[in-house]
Amino acid sequence: MFIGREKELSQLNHIYNSGKFEFAVIYGRRRVGKTAIINQFIKDKAAICFTGVETNEKQNLENFSRAVFQFSTGIETDTVFNSFQSALEYVFEISINKRIVLCIDEYPYVARSSKSLASTLQLLIDKYKDKSKLFLILCGSSMSYMEDNVLAYKAPLYGRRTAQLKILPFEFKEACNYFPKLSDEEKALAYGIVGGTPQYLLLINDKLSIEDNIKNIYLSPVSSIFEEPNNLLKQEVREPAIYNAIISAIATGSSKLSEISSKIGENTSVCATYIKNLVSLGIIKKELPYGDVSVRKTIYSIEDNMFRFWYRFIPENTSIISRGAVDLAYSRIAPHLSEYMGAVFEEICKQYLWHELLKGNTPVNFSDLGRWWGNNPKTKQQTEIDIMGTEGKEKAIFGECKWTNADIDTGVLDTLVERSELFNFNSKHLYLFAKNGFTQGCIEKAKEYKNVTLVNYADILNEK
Repeated sequence: MFIGREKELSQLNHIYNSGKFEFAVIYGRRRVGKTAIINQFIKDKAAICFTGVETNEKQNLENFSRAVFQFSTGIETDTVFNSFQSALEYVFEISINKRIVLCIDEYPYVARSSKSLASTLQLLIDKYKDKSKLFLILCGSSMSYMEDNVLAYKAPLYGRRTAQLKILPFEFKEACNYFPKLSDEEKALAYGIVGGTPQYLLLINDKLSIEDNIKNIYLSPVSSIFEEPNNLLKQEVREPAIYNAIISAIATGSSKLSEISSKIGENTSVCATYIKNLVSLGIIKKELPYGDVSVRKTIYSIEDNMFRFWYRFIPENTSIISRGAVDLAYSRIAPHLSEYMGAVFEEICKQYLWHELLKGNTPVNFSDLGRWWGNNPKTKQQTEIDIMGTEGKEKAIFGECKWTNADIDTGVLDTLVERSELFNFNSKHLYLFAKNGFTQGCIEKAKEYKNVTLVNYADILNEK
């Protein structure tokens, strides 16, 4: 089942239709759907698709040769080119008079086993770029390898690409297409527990309740996702144990570097290196109070919902899960789901604001959104604003998000107004986001302020 990705397919088809030599780099985390996009793109095109494997150069060359000869002759053969250079030059030659797509998927596996491959591609691109109609695609899941050895300034292929696509997980509204039969609240919960990665979204059975989905996906030792975070880390990093410890520390409340370091028993310089890698993998994110540049205020949180849910609830329940006590494990998770969804709802609300901005529906043309936290000089206490965005130095928006069953009352609005007064902007607009709705008192007070927008979760879900 292929869902979405219209923008990415449109971009690829636009490049393809140029008719001249093109070189696109497609990269992104594992399971995010890169290969599915490529397969959808080439299904009506003349294409050679080759997927590298983690083996030696000889094996990859044999597999590549089979793919090339299958394309050019239509028959399977054991004939092997004597080198990647001769194989690639053959493809460049036959594409002089014909538009051909050559996709090398899992490129890092091939390049690691064939150290000269990047230089060979550089040589052939420079030789054929003005006469070949080849559309070359290099695709890879190793984010660090693709960024350092394909896209970076010092990489042999730097300056040769004509396009690059970083494939990201789906946002909430796109993810909802995977489970249309779930209730509105369950759709948010589903996104909260598996995130926007297509392969994980496919695990959601929208004929079952969220409780049953959590039990089937996370609380069964035979589930494909039960060991998924560990397996992904083993594929990406050399010392998964320390990475595991760092993610677990963040998932259970340690957000500052010093706290993480203390929790796992490693010095801060060691932790900083590992954290940097996790950020590049898109597993955790680095945050500063909106508009602040002070490094000492940096905190870290888990960006990917599947990782966040798994590390928040699974490790502490592993023993009872392995003994088949599914109901007991779920009973320990259920009371914390509403609290867990708080950060998920904040992200959903940010996505909504971005969509509204792009449609020209926001009173402030913000350039970024983020959280703010700091000291309130009036109360002498730390305080926080869920969402903040600014347009230059004159305008700002402030948002508060509440994933609670109760309707939002005037107290929440008053608090947001008070916190917005910590900042000196000529024009301020406030957003209140609610799971279920607002009291009549809150609605009336919002009208009095004249700069407040009230948004129900249902409004977000039904946004066009």
